[in-house]
Amino acid sequence: LLFPVSNLCGKCRPRDTDLLQPSLNFLYWSLHQTTPCSQQRAVAVLLSNVSLLELLQKVLECTWLWSPPSRPAYLSSEDALLCSGWLLVASLLLYQHRYNTEVHQTLSVDLTEVLNAVIFRNKKPILLLVSIMQFLRAVLRQNFSSSLLVIVGQNTAPSATQPQPSSLQDAALHPLAMQQVFSLVVSLQNLLVHKDLLLSQAVVACLETLVEYLYVKNQDAALHVASQPWHRFLLFTLLSGGQKSFLQPEVLRLMTLFVRYQSSNIISQKEISQIVQEAAETNLAELPEATSCALHLFLCQV
Repeated sequence: LLFPVSNLCGKCRPRDTDLLQPSLNFLYWSLHQTTPCSQQRAVAVLLSNVSLLELLQKVLECTWLWSPPSRPAYLSSEDALLCSGWLLVASLLLYQHRYNTEVHQTLSVDLTEVLNAVIFRNKKPILLLVSIMQFLRAVLRQNFSSSLLVIVGQNTAPSATQPQPSSLQDAALHPLAMQQVFSLVVSLQNLLVHKDLLLSQAVVACLETLVEYLYVKNQDAALHVASQPWHRFLLFTLLSGGQKSFLQPEVLRLMTLFVRYQSSNIISQKEISQIVQEAAETNLAELPEATSCALHLFLCQV
C-alpha cells in the first residue's frame, strides 16, 4: 500500500486536505507500527519517491503561508494537514539517519521560521506546535547535519556579504545563535505553564534535546542555560497544585535535567529528598507508565 498511497500524495496539491491528511497519516503510521525489517524498506520506499518529497516541501512551506491573524480555536483541516506533514518529515529524518537510507530529493526548511513558530506561537494550535517541536528535536539530535534536510535562514550561510557570527559562542552553536537559544528557552518555559499534558511532554522533550545539543557544542552555554534562575520559578509554578505534586512526569523530567547538569541553584538537596520521600510513600505499581519511567530516570540520574 505504501506505493499507491505515496504516489497518490505526490499527485496532490497542498489544498487537497481531505485526501492528503489521512494519506500522510497512513504513511506516518506505516513507519511507526511496522517491524524493524519492514521499517527500513518503508523508509526506502518513501525517500525514493521524489514527487512525495516535493509535496511535503510545499506542505511545510504552507505553515508560514496559512497563518491568518485570527486562527480558529479548533484544529482546522489545513492545520491538521500541517501537523501530519511535520510529524512525517520528523519521522523520515529519524529513520533516514538510523538506516542511512539513500536520499533522492532533499527538503529545505527555514530555521528562523521554525524557531519563530515556537517562540512567538501566533495562536498556532497546540497540536501544530507539538508537531513542529518534534521536527525541531529531530534536527537538533542530528546536529543539523541530515542528508535529507537543507537548513536555510539568516544564521545558516555566512558569506562575504553577511556578517560572521558575532561571537565565538555563536560560532560554536552554529546555525543557532545564543539569542535564539535564550528566546526559545523562555518560550518553552511559558508553554509549560499552560499545564497541557501533550504540550508539556513535547516541551520538556524539546528542552532536554536542546540542552544536550548545547552541551555537545559548548558546555559553558549548556550549563548557563540549565542554571537560569527562572527555571526555579517555573518549578514552583508547576508544583502549585495537589498532593504528591513532585510525581508528575514533566516535573520529574525537568528535575532530572537539572540534576544532570548540576544546577544546584534550581534543584536543591531538599527537593531531591522530597521526591524520594513521596516515591517511598506511593504504591509504585499504581503509577502511570509515563510517571514510572520518569521516576526511574530521575533516580538513576541522582
